[in-house]
Amino acid sequence: MSLMLRFAARSDVGLIRTNNEDAVYAGPRLVAVADGMGGHAAGDVASAVTIATLAPLDDDDPPSDLLGVLEQSIRQANDQLRQMMDSDAELDGMGTTLTALLWGGTRLALAHIGDSRAYLFRDGELTQITHDHTLVQHMVDLGQLDEADVPTHPQRSVILRVLNGRPDAEADLSIREARAGDRYLLCSDGLSGVVSKETLSEALALGDPEQVVDSLVDLALRGGAPDNVTCVVCDVIEAGNTTAGSPVIGGSIADGEDLRIRHPDTAAGRAAALRIHRRPAAHRATEDEPTRRRWRGPALVVGLLLVVAGGLFGGTWWYSQHQFYVGSDGQQVVVYKGIDGSVLGLSFSTPIEQTGIAMTSLPAFERERVADGIGARNRADADRIVGQLHAVPTVAPTRQSSPSSEPSSLPSSGPPSSGPSSLSPGVSAPPSAVSSP
Repeated sequence: MSLMLRFAARSDVGLIRTNNEDAVYAGPRLVAVADGMGGHAAGDVASAVTIATLAPLDDDDPPSDLLGVLEQSIRQANDQLRQMMDSDAELDGMGTTLTALLWGGTRLALAHIGDSRAYLFRDGELTQITHDHTLVQHMVDLGQLDEADVPTHPQRSVILRVLNGRPDAEADLSIREARAGDRYLLCSDGLSGVVSKETLSEALALGDPEQVVDSLVDLALRGGAPDNVTCVVCDVIEAGNTTAGSPVIGGSIADGEDLRIRHPDTAAGRAAALRIHRRPAAHRATEDEPTRRRWRGPALVVGLLLVVAGGLFGGTWWYSQHQFYVGSDGQQVVVYKGIDGSVLGLSFSTPIEQTGIAMTSLPAFERERVADGIGARNRADADRIVGQLHAVPTVAPTRQSSPSSEPSSLPSSGPPSSGPSSLSPGVSAPPSAVSSP
């Protein structure tokens, strides 16, 4: 019996966020969801690059080694993130989750890292087939936290593993046998964190994939949608006379033109056409600027420059007094009013709160974010960022630990980095642990 996938996808910015850091791809052989993180450090770039790197797998003939080619593409995506961060300091600290299914004959290769999820809906029963790489899930695994308390736990946003350009960013990999009638759901935590498993099961039982993805996103929106909401629903069906649908993309990979879904011609073409619009925009603006006219009077040139410089300086100063960011004075986390920078020795920022959070107590990933300055829309947003930093597991002084002190239930495909957390007794949280925005 010949099997194939019927799929639908949708991505929505949600009710709180101003940009979409999720990216989604759905095609006849590949479906994938990535949830970028980093905020100021370009989480949308990380998710878009990762999905674009995997997209050509959808054009290739199904390989015999599904897991091998999927793992190789994920490593390429991780290497690409590292190269981009090395060449652009503004991107340093970005990262992304990834959950992907690669189809081949009667088998599905599943790859997963982070807290996005994959579910299997079979014979009316919904089963989560991925394991969250989060601190709270680690605590549940150790029996230190009840699963019912996860949604309200102050450290629920701390993620232990993501694709972030580091060599230890390993995804969980597995092979599944496909059955006609199976329905798979891949989603970011903007859906699974708002809509209960019971409600997800009820929605998946009704309608075709297009109807279901619309219903799922609407459920998240009715639940407040504090984060971006992205999902893919794909059915395993008998091939028969049915033809595979055209690939669909959405979220950050759609280059900001449409936060829902638009249709590319092919996967490879779609990946080749990807433009990370936030980065080249300034270069395009410079290249397309008309040639300036030559001024005949030197005095006019000087006068014009003085007027422009005065206007820019005054405008920058006014703008800076309505901005906030979370940075560091070298010792601790500080909330600043203004923007990070100075002209002729005049600073455009003023410290307004010393938070008491020592920089040395933060994981490396968070230290880098704070050192670079985390932009905030207003004071309330700055306070929210400080609250998240308070909730990040504290990095204790390095010490020699015995093998018996290691948690026995860490994921086998990539253990968290060493370094005990002072926030949750008995719980290990690596220095690379990050907070999902």
